[in-house]
Amino acid sequence: MRKIDAIIRPDKLNEIKAGLAKLGVRGMTVSEVFGCGLQKGHIGVYRGKEYSINLLPKVKIEVVVPAGIAGDVVKVIAEYGRTGNIGDGKIFIYPVSQVYRIRTGESGSAAL
Repeated sequence: MRKIDAIIRPDKLNEIKAGLAKLGVRGMTVSEVFGCGLQKGHIGVYRGKEYSINLLPKVKIEVVVPAGIAGDVVKVIAEYGRTGNIGDGKIFIYPVSQVYRIRTGESGSAAL
């Protein structure tokens, strides 16, 4: 099993969710996060005063999938999340040794 974390633009979330649903990915965790990378923020104006916005709003998607479809999940996220501009995000992949479903006590791929 693999855990895939993707930091994406907020406006790309619905497209990515639809693409993952086509693959059969049933569960995910979505969080609103803030961060910076190559974008480095921008200058904003509030009530006539300039201020620096260093951390930009992003969305973090977390999914745990069987290792066999992890590559397909990454392809879907990259395809639907890409605009070609700085700030499209990053994808991180981690090995998962075990999963347990608390409600039923199922473990392994049955718990996904």
